[in-house]
Amino acid sequence: MKAKSISIRNVPEDVYVALQAMAKKNHRSLQEQIKLILEQEARLSNRSFLAKAYEWRKRLQGRQLSDTVKATREDRNR
Repeated sequence: MKAKSISIRNVPEDVYVALQAMAKKNHRSLQEQIKLILEQEARLSNRSFLAKAYEWRKRLQGRQLSDTVKATREDRNR
């Protein structure tokens, strides 16, 4: 698949500064950081809620999960 170029104009100053800070924190260039964010968002938007729910059910299958309501009540009573 051939890579395409995108140009984004009129980015608000606060968004630009935040993206620069994210890139610096993650040791990436601004372009690499924006590309990563776009890739992640595109992948997330392509998956339906039901597909994500199925993945989580499959991932948690066979695990013994505790009763969080019971645990919270016990913690409050301490």
